[in-house]
Amino acid sequence: MAFTVRARQLNGINVVDCVGRLVFGDEALELRRQAKELLESNPVLVLNLREVNYIDSGGLGVMVGLLTTARAAGGDLKLAGPAARALEVLAITHLDSVFEIYPSVETAAESLRSPAA
Repeated sequence: MAFTVRARQLNGINVVDCVGRLVFGDEALELRRQAKELLESNPVLVLNLREVNYIDSGGLGVMVGLLTTARAAGGDLKLAGPAARALEVLAITHLDSVFEIYPSVETAAESLRSPAA
């Protein structure tokens, strides 16, 4: 399955919907390109991982890089609804303690709109 990335807004928060395998190469580069463009205009972002069925080290590296970029700009990046396999990879690598993970895009976006974000 090809990896696709689609940007949208939900209540003023940028959301990137990811579908497929987030792996080293063009897939991870496309996510980084689109997400960095969004972070330049607004340093908060939700990555919707509900339909990501696999993440390798290249994909994880891009996600960590985007988190670093967002936080350096005074914002944040939240993960929404990762599928079971993606959640397992995040747990094995202990990145589940680095990223804030929410069950849905809506709850992740709401956390970014609150004053504590």
